[in-house]
Amino acid sequence: MGGTDVILSDTSPYGSRAVTVESDGVASVAYLRDARDGIHGTVWLANHAPAPMDLGRLAPGEPPLMPAGGTRFPGGTPPFTAAELTVLWFEEGDGAALYQNGELLAVIPGWAHPERGMPGYARDAVGESPLAWPLAEAMEGLAPRIATARSYWEWRDGEGAWPSFQQFAMSHLDARLGPAGRYWDIAGRRLPAVGITERPRDGHTVLSTVGMSCQRMPTVEQYAERPELLARIELAVATRGEGAEAARLFLWLARYPWHSVTWLGEGHTARWYREAASFPLGGGYQGVLLVDRPGGMPDLSGFTFGGDPVRWLWLVPLTEPELQAVAERGPAGLDLAGRVP
Repeated sequence: MGGTDVILSDTSPYGSRAVTVESDGVASVAYLRDARDGIHGTVWLANHAPAPMDLGRLAPGEPPLMPAGGTRFPGGTPPFTAAELTVLWFEEGDGAALYQNGELLAVIPGWAHPERGMPGYARDAVGESPLAWPLAEAMEGLAPRIATARSYWEWRDGEGAWPSFQQFAMSHLDARLGPAGRYWDIAGRRLPAVGITERPRDGHTVLSTVGMSCQRMPTVEQYAERPELLARIELAVATRGEGAEAARLFLWLARYPWHSVTWLGEGHTARWYREAASFPLGGGYQGVLLVDRPGGMPDLSGFTFGGDPVRWLWLVPLTEPELQAVAERGPAGLDLAGRVP
């Protein structure tokens, strides 16, 4: 058949995942890959020749063949063409739905992974197999997710979407913190769009991200029973130093969840990625702890987006021994009150 061809390749809006559809004319498969070409999800799509009676070809680099009992069309279907295939990315960017001429063909969610025996869902699959799970049986859970994704990207691609969100978030911070000072755009034309706002308050400066909550973080649903309560966040930090220097913390963390396909939550820590002397807040600190609301900090709750509450997580600087203590025992016992560097 002349080897395997890439029929379609589509990269997520955040640039961290790509869907590729590959075929050798005998079978087709869709992969969810990362920026380094590592495979994070896979799903058989169709056989284009008569199916074998038992589990078919599984050779690396070749699309797998579904056995006759696992496909709605054991005689095979016509090969796909690039023109008939489109991709709809989940809002989080960690999974995608694949369409053929407008009909849902397959879904590779963020929790799919071949090494865990969790393939994606395929329209033509019958019964569960290592190659695919049947799409129709999963639609009760997937249909709302897909509808939400379509609505989100239709809104996000619309004229004025980002400025309207930005104004909404800034007005909320005005009410909670007072008038804004400087503002920095740290995303340019790339998604997710994120800015940093600076506001003087009670002898120090509070800086906050603006835009992280405009899209849900990836993978939260794999760790929380109610991901809608944790999936939208903004970050904040208080400093008595130069605000522009403290803002470097957000250059580091604000877009991290979507580029690394992970999430940030209360009690998480992050170790500064460069030498300790360059840590933006000085003081011998080497990382941060994310806290819902440290003592003495203003209450920033009350903002919602997409029907979800937005949580502000404060960055509290930690020394190397404190980072190790949190890793071993959690943050309980740390005295964080009034820690404003």
